[in-house]
Amino acid sequence: MKIWRHGYTVKELNAMATDCIEEHLGIEIVEMGDDYLSATMPVDHRTRQPFGILHGGAAVVLAETLGSLASTLCIDSNVQSSVGIEVNANHIRQVKEGIVKGTARPVHLGKKIHIWEIKILNASQKLVSICRLTVAILNKNQSH
Repeated sequence: MKIWRHGYTVKELNAMATDCIEEHLGIEIVEMGDDYLSATMPVDHRTRQPFGILHGGAAVVLAETLGSLASTLCIDSNVQSSVGIEVNANHIRQVKEGIVKGTARPVHLGKKIHIWEIKILNASQKLVSICRLTVAILNKNQSH
């Protein structure tokens, strides 16, 4: 079942990331299915930690990028906005170079809360990190 309210193409989604952290880290949306969104990120000088492996924080940026964007695509952005309120990650496997791919799938799409599971895999399709992102759905006229 298709969950998206917006008909953006992958190219249009990538164009939105100009001058943002996604562009700086080389994150690129690569696939949009009926109920998932995928992106890649290089493991290079921008995303490695001092010990030469993928920085856990960079993996979390990839996960939060996917989940936040996915939530935005599920709501009426004229009257609502989506805001990440909690993210957690378990890092399973080290990656020293190449590209990782994250895929976000919904766990729960409620009126006020979205929960996304994001799996990040290496080039051999082995699990690198598994993340969960909780997103609040706010009415734009709602005071904070």
